[in-house]
Amino acid sequence: MSESPVLIAKDARGVATVTINRPKVRNAIDDTVIRLLTDAFAGLGADGATRIVVLTGSGSAFCAGADLDWMRRMASASEAENVASAKTISAMLRSLNELAKPTIARINGAAYAAGTGLLAACDIAVAVEAAVFSISEVRIGLTPSIISPYVDWCTKSFPRPGSTPRSRS
Repeated sequence: MSESPVLIAKDARGVATVTINRPKVRNAIDDTVIRLLTDAFAGLGADGATRIVVLTGSGSAFCAGADLDWMRRMASASEAENVASAKTISAMLRSLNELAKPTIARINGAAYAAGTGLLAACDIAVAVEAAVFSISEVRIGLTPSIISPYVDWCTKSFPRPGSTPRSRS
């Protein structure tokens, strides 16, 4: 039996760690991972013993974005199927962004495309020095529309000299 593509571990302090567990594909997400992450965020949000949620990836990458095999399958799907798929990704990001617990992205390596959306939907992001961030889908002509609301909020929220950060409320 293979290991789950999303792992959840909770410690006695109430810290829940959600790990995208697909290191062979640099933790790229597909429909299964999206469903499991959405379920994990909903469950941890409702769990009174969980005080904080940490999101990370296994292996050397945080998240390489969408799984290319899944994207190829979706390229031959109908428009209705693609819209439904986009809605599930959007719902997953929204569930993370609106989680009623503090969320921390623990970025252990590369965060590309949807990976940047995941970290932007968290309250705090902490990265290793060697981490790389990229909204790479624009290089192949795709608009990062699903992650844009979260990435846009982050870019406007970092304090600049003479300014104050925006609050999420």
